Amino acid sequence: GGMPRFFFLVGVDEEENELAIMEFIHCVVETMDRYFGNVCELDIMFHIEKAHYLLDEMVANGTILDTNRTNVLTPLQMLDKQQQSS
Repeated sequence: GGMPRFFFLVGVDEEENELAIMEFIHCVVETMDRYFGNVCELDIMFHIEKAHYLLDEMVANGTILDTNRTNVLTPLQMLDKQQQSS
C-alpha cells in the first residue's frame, strides 16, 4: 500500500520554491494514480505517451500550467472514449 516509489529529477533555479516543487511532484503522482489506478512503473513504461500527455497538460516551457486533476485528466479520458468507440 501507500504511495508508489518513483524518482523524479526536476531542474530549477535557486529562486524556485522547493516546497512548491515537492507539492507539484505529489500532484503529478496523484494525477497518474487516478488515471492508471495505483500507478506503477509498468504503467508508465507501456503507456509513455499518456504519461507525457498528462505532464504536457500540467507543464509547458518549465511553467506549471494546471494542477487541477479533473482539468488535466478530462482531455485524456475523452480521447480514450473516442478511441474505444472507433
